[in-house]
Amino acid sequence: MQQERQVGEIVLAVGLDQPSVSKHLGVLRRVNLVRVRRNGRHRLYRTNAVAIRPLHEWTETFERYWQHQLNRVKERAEAQANREEKSE
Repeated sequence: MQQERQVGEIVLAVGLDQPSVSKHLGVLRRVNLVRVRRNGRHRLYRTNAVAIRPLHEWTETFERYWQHQLNRVKERAEAQANREEKSE
């Protein structure tokens, strides 16, 4: 089972204020990306892995693209640094 968290725990983990976290959780709940259950006075949130999977797969295409682009930037920067070292 996925771990459930109270809003206060999420606030500490992400470093945002409680109203912002609650607002975001409400949006995520409405689109079924998180689930909530009551336990007495507390609401416990957990991710909905089944709903998140397609989003994760979609973003992977962009991750591969940007990783490739960042590798190219790194290679160019290293080549430039090597050229500058040789010219000194």
